[in-house]
Amino acid sequence: MHDLTLTELSNALQQRKFSSVELTRHFLERIKRYDGQLNSVITLTEELALQQAQLADSRLQQGTADALTGIPILHKDIFCTKGIKTTCGSKMLDNFIAPYNATVIDKFESAGAVMLGKTNMDEFAMGSSNETSYYGAVKNPWDIQAVPGGSSGGSAAALAARLAPMATGTDTGGSIRQPAALCNLVGLKPTYGTVSRYGIIAYASSLDQAGPMTHTAEDAGLLLNAMAGFDGKDSTSLERPPEDYTRHLQDSLKGLRIGLPQQYFGDGLNADVAQQLETAIAVLKQLGATVKTVDLPNSHLSVPAYYIIAPAECSSNLSRFDGVRFGYRCENAVDLMDLYKRSRGEGFGAEVKRRIMIGTYALSAGYYDAYYLKAQQIRRLISNDFKQAFQEVDVLLSPTSPTPAFNIGEKVDDPVTMYLSDIYTIAINLAGIPALSIPAGFVQNRPIGLQLIGNYFSESRLLNIAHQYQQQTNWHQQIPSAFT
Repeated sequence: MHDLTLTELSNALQQRKFSSVELTRHFLERIKRYDGQLNSVITLTEELALQQAQLADSRLQQGTADALTGIPILHKDIFCTKGIKTTCGSKMLDNFIAPYNATVIDKFESAGAVMLGKTNMDEFAMGSSNETSYYGAVKNPWDIQAVPGGSSGGSAAALAARLAPMATGTDTGGSIRQPAALCNLVGLKPTYGTVSRYGIIAYASSLDQAGPMTHTAEDAGLLLNAMAGFDGKDSTSLERPPEDYTRHLQDSLKGLRIGLPQQYFGDGLNADVAQQLETAIAVLKQLGATVKTVDLPNSHLSVPAYYIIAPAECSSNLSRFDGVRFGYRCENAVDLMDLYKRSRGEGFGAEVKRRIMIGTYALSAGYYDAYYLKAQQIRRLISNDFKQAFQEVDVLLSPTSPTPAFNIGEKVDDPVTMYLSDIYTIAINLAGIPALSIPAGFVQNRPIGLQLIGNYFSESRLLNIAHQYQQQTNWHQQIPSAFT
């Protein structure tokens, strides 16, 4: 059962080949059997999962099921889930029981999906390797010496090892797409505002966006159908007509204009990764696409701009974690200031502290104009670069990550090098446009990803291209040998 797509699982449930309870038990058993090697799941919600599976079976019998009814899912532990521990991968929230559901959680419950549990992640979504989690590093199922990528590394590792058929993630600067690439998955970051951020513990509010992680583009479309939609509880949510993101999957790619950003194929890109991408581009050409080089002249500024804007927003968002209202509180505080200092000092990890300090500095008197305001101006230039490029081409194609997965511990003491692993993904968040990563082969026996970047609200077109590519390749069907 664990090697079936969502469409295949949905059809099998509808045809009563097995029940949702049987399917759910199958994946619960796989988590118990394999996750000790991966450390991908923080909280297993077995009792709730079986209750939801029973309800799903009732809906299936009554003929009121949706496409995802009865199918198990894992959620990144950044989505608030009522009555269940929601940690954000941090000691600060190790004892936090969310009093309400994130909108994304409610939407999947309404669709009849079955929640297996909450997945490990970089602390407060700050990291590119899933090594900053209070609960320890997550291992890549393709090679347990390697990182799975981050911050949604727990979702990626669990999905790659077939511990669940679908998972959610959030993407602030590549945190869905980069782990998807390093774990041989499809990961989609939608247009900013397409999916509600209500109930997602905020890192950088103008950049964060939830999205699906799956094995196929078709599956990603099914998840986005469930996740997307206007939410009055989220002031950044966009009010748009409902959309079926799978409606264009079968469209021909004849006449498709693909742009290759020249800045994304130069120094810093692993030669073997570049060669694999050339093979992928050849497949798209055979399907009728044309390719041309385009210019994104300000792309080299995306990393420095991001690492001003994101820390500035995180320093504001994380100020609520002070040991007073909820979360971690130090013991035996002598006064209020001691409570603040020690609760935050003991509750936050090193990377979170680093970004809070950077952000606080950038927003401080005398530095706001020089750093934060300048970064926002650069952000507009980066967005304009994409707008100009989409006047020439329909989509952009690039690597997702400059290298395959690196080893655990290899970059943890060099934050600048770590930050550069997101060099091809960060600009997309700054511009607010959609992008997805799809499996594109292996380098040194570790997966790599191909990134497709679209104009605003072009998710269905990106999924169409990815689906047609996957009809010609079988990378997405590969399963790590230790988890078959």
